[in-house]
Amino acid sequence: MANTPQPPRRTALLASGVALLGLLTACGNESATSSGTPQPSEAARTVGADQSSGTATPGDTAPSVGTAPSDTAGSASASARTDGRCHTSELRAAVGRVDPGAGQRNFPVVLTNTSDRTCTVYGYPGAAFVDASGKQLGPDPERAPGSPETVTLTPGKSAWAGLSFSSPQISGARTATPATLLVTPPDEREPLKVKWTAGEVPVGGNASSVSVTALEAGTGP
Repeated sequence: MANTPQPPRRTALLASGVALLGLLTACGNESATSSGTPQPSEAARTVGADQSSGTATPGDTAPSVGTAPSDTAGSASASARTDGRCHTSELRAAVGRVDPGAGQRNFPVVLTNTSDRTCTVYGYPGAAFVDASGKQLGPDPERAPGSPETVTLTPGKSAWAGLSFSSPQISGARTATPATLLVTPPDEREPLKVKWTAGEVPVGGNASSVSVTALEAGTGP
């Protein structure tokens, strides 16, 4: 009787094995579920990547607003309004009425901005009297002492310089009657032609007796 197996013990061991197998199976199913289904945070990151590579969000388009064509046009427009000195092609020259006084004959030489932009003039204009054939009469006028200042010319505005010489009837200087006064804006090479109608000028000799002042705002005294 001592060698006869006891069934209740085998039954208990078999039950324990079945329970352990069920527990391992349950653990395996839980692991597969967690690794196969993305967590909410992972899903959100995926959607965000799709949006950034596809349709741009308002935040993505914001930087381009600052570089819109209207901003570029504004900068170009500002550049066009002010672009350094006035060029000969942008100016018109004229000679104003004589202002006699103390044996002197004084004329305002006026430069007017005819362009559609703002520009500047600084210093003395060039001036030369020429005859009908274009030959210069006498030397260039001397520059009168002064303190030049930059004159800003908006479209239509003018600057003037004084052209002066002693009355030939008083000075007795040799004279000539010019056909044209050539006026060259500061820092330019091409002159503007102004018909001279004021008669004789003391430019018949080699010594200069004509002077010109620096430009200032306006059309004359």
